Amino acid sequence: MLSAAESALLFVATCEAVLGVLGNTFIALVNCKDCAKSKKLSKIGFILTGLATSRICILWIIMIDLYIKLFSIHVFTYSILYESLNYLWVIMNHLSIWFATSLSIFYFLKIANFSHYVFIWLKRRADRIFIFLNGCLLVSLLIDIPQTVKPINDTKMQYTNMSWHIHLQANELLINHIIFQFGIVFFFLIAVITCLLLIISLWRHNKQMQLNVSRFQDLNTEVHVKAMKVLISFIILLILYFIGLAMEIYFFWQEDTLLFVLGMIIMSMYPCCHSFILILANSQLRKASLRLLQQFKYCDNEDLASTQQCGTDLSALK
Repeated sequence: MLSAAESALLFVATCEAVLGVLGNTFIALVNCKDCAKSKKLSKIGFILTGLATSRICILWIIMIDLYIKLFSIHVFTYSILYESLNYLWVIMNHLSIWFATSLSIFYFLKIANFSHYVFIWLKRRADRIFIFLNGCLLVSLLIDIPQTVKPINDTKMQYTNMSWHIHLQANELLINHIIFQFGIVFFFLIAVITCLLLIISLWRHNKQMQLNVSRFQDLNTEVHVKAMKVLISFIILLILYFIGLAMEIYFFWQEDTLLFVLGMIIMSMYPCCHSFILILANSQLRKASLRLLQQFKYCDNEDLASTQQCGTDLSALK
């Protein structure tokens, strides 16, 4: 039976996951609608749709894992569902980081302004860069998926070992889940590098334009700042994601339910909060969200007017 504090955190985690699913579903639907209208899927549309879809899957996996571990762990540990969720989590986790890294590279190549020949060479071969990232993703999955076999076997053996083994098993699980995620670390470093280069590009742009301010230059600065906000938020939230993952693994095996659920909440912040940051930063998504809010407001006003009209008609009948 959960305590009041644990139940409250579980409610917060559930609400966070629901908001994250709604936000990412909105991103996917808007891009799919635009694709259907133009009959062509743009690169940015493909990246955002893939990113939103993978994050929806991650949020579902996190919530299923949370509820099962809290209420039916003994049945869950020995089932095929446990292994399936672990493998699915590894795949979706890599896809999510890959799409986010691809988005950071897309912003960098489109927005940054360098005269160095290496940057010009990369900008002209953007399609080849994404093909290279596809290869890196495949290699990363081939390396990291086998690494999940040991944590799964360790978890199954956890219930057959003596209680003094628990601390050792928890540390081993933590190492296997985090340290051996080589592919994710690689993509994370690329995102950090692109973010730093964007900051350098913005600094150089502002330095060059201090004496000659125009509307076009202000817009260029604004685009730089928006892209940097997206990338910096991605880096911060990804760090929090792995902190939450470490808390979830460690405190679950230490049987500290409160901190375990708190770790899940911190994990969910990455796929949830970053989706709303993307909506606010992307002009197309922001306009679509404003139109949706206006429609909801219009429907509410219509419902209110119809209710008042109904009340007037009833008064007239009396």
